[in-house]
Amino acid sequence: MALMADHHSWAVAFGVLGNIISVLVYLAPVPTFYRIYKKKSTESFQSLPYQVALFSSMLWLYYALMKEGAFLLITINSFGCVVETIYISMFIAYATKNTRASAIKLFVAMNVVLFSLILILTHFLVKGHVRIQVLGWMCVAFSVSVFAAPLSIVARVIRTKSVEFMPFNLSFFLTISAVMWFAYGLFMKDLCVALPNVIGFVLGMLQMLLYAIYRNSEKAEKKLPEQMKGVVVLSTLGPSEVYPVPVDIKPDVSTEEDKTRSEQTGEADQKDVKSLGDSDECLV
Repeated sequence: MALMADHHSWAVAFGVLGNIISVLVYLAPVPTFYRIYKKKSTESFQSLPYQVALFSSMLWLYYALMKEGAFLLITINSFGCVVETIYISMFIAYATKNTRASAIKLFVAMNVVLFSLILILTHFLVKGHVRIQVLGWMCVAFSVSVFAAPLSIVARVIRTKSVEFMPFNLSFFLTISAVMWFAYGLFMKDLCVALPNVIGFVLGMLQMLLYAIYRNSEKAEKKLPEQMKGVVVLSTLGPSEVYPVPVDIKPDVSTEEDKTRSEQTGEADQKDVKSLGDSDECLV
């Protein structure tokens, strides 16, 4: 009995820490939406990351409500549903007509139709403990599939040798978040919570390793063709996405040889103009 009590205490401790860190991650896009609010425009931002985060929170919340003793999963994913709904509402309010229409269609397809389909099928086709298992493995499958985006960012870091779009602090805290939720799942004996966070921890460590390797790279970020850079966000409970961050790309700067050639051409033109001005001939 004492051992079970210790397991429960550790689960609560790691769950509370996981909640705190995940709340900070959920609030990470606040500067982005403050920018959208100030400019009254969504610019080049996309709604997909926030739509995915809302669907993830809803799915985990449904799983937590069906599972006994998962109060800490309920709190963080309830918070996530509220925050992501606010983000999506602001995005739709300030988006252009075409972008707004696309965002609404995606919201209806993913967070209304697809989630309702999951809700109906799991409610009527499976019962009791089997329903919890089915929902849990759905959550695992979705969380693992979301990691495809961070892997693409990792590949871009290796290709460009630039870590400007993969901040170390964010990678560090998200790795810690994966550790917290893995420990929570372990002490709660919940494989569906623990398993995805193993992948999150591995990818988080990979990001920090790449940061250590390429942080002193001299490769200029202006060579990147993209006008948006992705910030990798790894978290299986709560936000699991890539947050877009605007990049101010400076125009291409002429080389020294081009400048010299331009100056010489300019001097030659000035001499020609001067000689024409001194000439007594009439220009026709």
